[in-house]
Amino acid sequence: MELPAWAWALTMFGLASVVVFDLVMAVRNPHKLSTKESATWAGVYVGAALAFGALILITEGPTFGGQFYAGYLTELALSVDNLFVFLLIIQAFKVPDALQSRVLLVGIVLSIILRGGFIAVGSVLIEKFSWVFLIFGAILIWTAWGQLRDKGGHDEEMPQNGFMKFAESRLRVAPDYDGGKLSTRIDGVKYVTPLLLAMLAIGSTDILFALDSIPAIFGLTQEPYLVFTATIFALMGLRQLYFLLAALLKSLKGLSLGLAAILGWIGVKLVLHGLHENQLPFINGGEHIDSIPEIPTALSLGVIAGVLTIVIVANHILLHREGKTWKELFAEAEEEQHVPATAGAEKL
Repeated sequence: MELPAWAWALTMFGLASVVVFDLVMAVRNPHKLSTKESATWAGVYVGAALAFGALILITEGPTFGGQFYAGYLTELALSVDNLFVFLLIIQAFKVPDALQSRVLLVGIVLSIILRGGFIAVGSVLIEKFSWVFLIFGAILIWTAWGQLRDKGGHDEEMPQNGFMKFAESRLRVAPDYDGGKLSTRIDGVKYVTPLLLAMLAIGSTDILFALDSIPAIFGLTQEPYLVFTATIFALMGLRQLYFLLAALLKSLKGLSLGLAAILGWIGVKLVLHGLHENQLPFINGGEHIDSIPEIPTALSLGVIAGVLTIVIVANHILLHREGKTWKELFAEAEEEQHVPATAGAEKL
């Protein structure tokens, strides 16, 4: 894609404006979004992404339009799966309802910044070294195998990483929240609040999320503009989707297995592309392997959409067999998701 500088600037300005608007709304009006409000805003963001994809389709052709849609669907599916980890973190730190939106938005902004950096580095590496496709493909196939090995399940405990263990061992943490403050004083001694740790936990896990999402999107398109916009559109409505879907993830069956299929498919696609563009001297004498088939974008888009459709239909059938409706499940999830505003950080 040959895009003028003003197109990049206009896109960056538009997306940044949406993020800033979301940030201002979360800070000025901190509250837990209702199911109706979450669904409305999530619909707005999804609609905006679909409209943007249509614009790409009209102006740049079906190839690039298909690449955007495939990348967006994959990133959105990965983002929904990541919501389960956000849910565990928020529950573990007992984040009050009024502060959950702020914690989520901080995590999303950090995710945008981190993934933007990964995209920039990945674009340079892919342009100069075709063997990066093989590494990205191996990462995705290994991740898919891990999902299958765990039988698509989720760990019900908050994931810990080295950064969080270090932070918790070095910081003096207050036993309770102090409104929206990140630090407080107790008997003249300065403490950090659990709110800061919750933000650090979500921010640090964003790095791990990028290890899956960035190779996945590069497996569908190597156009930096499409990689960036598809990733950001998938993240923009994540705060609203959390309140709509987070508690439902405990009842949603097969999403991780579906993601394993998608990541495995894209991983194979990357490996085939890497071999087709081969420059490694110990493989085919450093020459391209033209006999290796390339997987077309249209086929990948069909596979991704098909897998996600199967997951949704399967869950609908399971709900019907249990005598439940989606509306009832949403109502149960909204009640379960409630966390008292006076909750402390007992885990600490």
